[in-house]
Formats: sequence, structure tokens, C-alpha cells
Amino acid sequence: MNQESNYFTSISNAITTLFGENVQIERGFPVQGGDINKSYGIQLSNGNLLFMKSNEKSKVDFFVKEAHNLKAIAKTNTIATPKILGFGTEDGEEVGYSFLLLDFVELGNLDADFWEKFAENLGNMHKSTTEAFISKEDLAEGKIFGFYEDNYIGKTKQINSPKATWIDFFRENRLDPQFKMAEKYFSTEDSKLIDKLLDNLADFLIEPRSPSLLHGDLWAGNVMCDTKPQAMLIDPACYVGHPEADIAMTELFGGFSDRFYAAYKNTGLLQPQYEERRDLYNLYHLLNHLNMFGESYLPAVKSILEKYVG
Repeated sequence: MNQESNYFTSISNAITTLFGENVQIERGFPVQGGDINKSYGIQLSNGNLLFMKSNEKSKVDFFVKEAHNLKAIAKTNTIATPKILGFGTEDGEEVGYSFLLLDFVELGNLDADFWEKFAENLGNMHKSTTEAFISKEDLAEGKIFGFYEDNYIGKTKQINSPKATWIDFFRENRLDPQFKMAEKYFSTEDSKLIDKLLDNLADFLIEPRSPSLLHGDLWAGNVMCDTKPQAMLIDPACYVGHPEADIAMTELFGGFSDRFYAAYKNTGLLQPQYEERRDLYNLYHLLNHLNMFGESYLPAVKSILEKYVG
């Protein structure tokens, strides 16, 4: 990991390497961020403004994988992401920390066709070829769903071991690990429903027409509008899967404009009866929230189990 070209052993090392020995940090200031990491703006003496996320030193892999995921999206040349400057660790006087440095994104105002352009760009990402995101060895074995490495969904390890079918991938790498982590929340009767769902997943999900690179955690908080204005994706949890899983996630916590969904339907990527599968895709995220934040998410999880196999 330390041999990556954008790995730095300190913030000062990063600033010097990226901007020159005469550039210094003038000030730092907190900015609104997520629940897992701390977020800051950094003003440099040369006028550049950076965005930094930090966590415990032992959590540097969060940022390594986030950088890899942003690079994967950027590789498709379809939709904007922040420029990655680097990541690394800082020792500090008392306790060290890990960090990720990105260009600071100035927020803009949505223009008249923001949602339509966003839907078109996301659709183009979902239509991009995906071979670059699976190892050659796995592709040779017909395994086309997954990613070349595991990453994180929130603070939870996300398993991306490639599989030959989407349904097998979603069962073995998404639902089953989350159900096992949440085992303490379920009764014997619940466990029977879980087994029934996993055993009969092919009755409810379908294979995509072709695999897609997914953002993986696509809710409103992970989409920004910059000053161009254009949609910019942040905080991805990428893997190759069914594009419907990304769209389902957008509907879980409030949703986007109706204009976004109307425009995305024009991409042809949503298959018939998508709405019947939507809650099953989102079961993964609700289980992850159950495991991260506790039993307030249990009623929603049980409701979906009842819907499909109750």
C-alpha cells in the first residue's frame, strides 16, 4: 500500500510533494461530512483549497479503497468525481490519524436540466464496459459480477468476490453476510424466513442485460452539484452488478426528483417490474444500517422479509 504513488506519510509530505516546498497550510476549517469520518477544508498559501477526510490511523484502508473507487468511476469518463490528490497517515503528537485529500468542490445551483443530465450521465456509467474492474483470472472463469478488491459500505467491509451470476453475487456477497452479522436480532421464525429468501432468491431477482459499474451507495448525500453545474458522485462503494441496485438505493432515503427517474427510464437499463425488486435490493442497505446503527432499522428489515417470503 505504501508504494502507491498517491500514498503520503504526512499532510506536510503531501502538500510539499503536490504543490512545492514553498506552499504551506494557511488554515483549516471543519465542513459538514458524514457520520464515519471527520471532514475539513484546507486553505493553502498558493490559493488552492483542498478537502480532507480523516479517521483513526488504523482506518487508512477506508481512504485507500475510496480513492480506488473514485478512480474506477472516473475511468468510465461518464460522470464527474472529485480529483484525488492522495491519502496516507499522520503520526501526530498524541495519536495519529489517516486522511484522504481531494480537490475542494464548490457547490453550485441546479440548472433547468440538472436532473436529466445527471440521469443521462449515470446511465452512461452503467452502460460502460466493466472488464477493467474484474481480474483477468476471474473473467477467464466467467465471473463478471464483483470487483477486483473488497471495499466498504459505510464502515462495514463489503465483500466483492466475483461471481458468474448477479443472483449468486447478491446472495453470497450482499445479503448472507449482513444477515449473519445481524443474527442476534432475529428469532427462530425470522431465521426460517431468511433461509427461505436466500434459497429462493432467483424467484425474485433477475439477471441484468449486461453488468454495470455501480456507485454502490447512491443516496442524495453522495451526490453534489458543482458550479458548472453538473452532478458529481462522492463516497462510492463500487462494484460490478445490476444497475437497478443503484437506482433502488436512490429511492431508499427520500429519493431524487421525479425528472431524474423519468430520464433514467429512457436509458433502457431498468427491466420490466423493477419496482417489484426494489425493496429486495434495499434490504442490503437496511441490514447494513441495522448492523451499524442498531435495532431502529429492524422493523423495515422484517417488513421486507414478510413482503417476499412471509
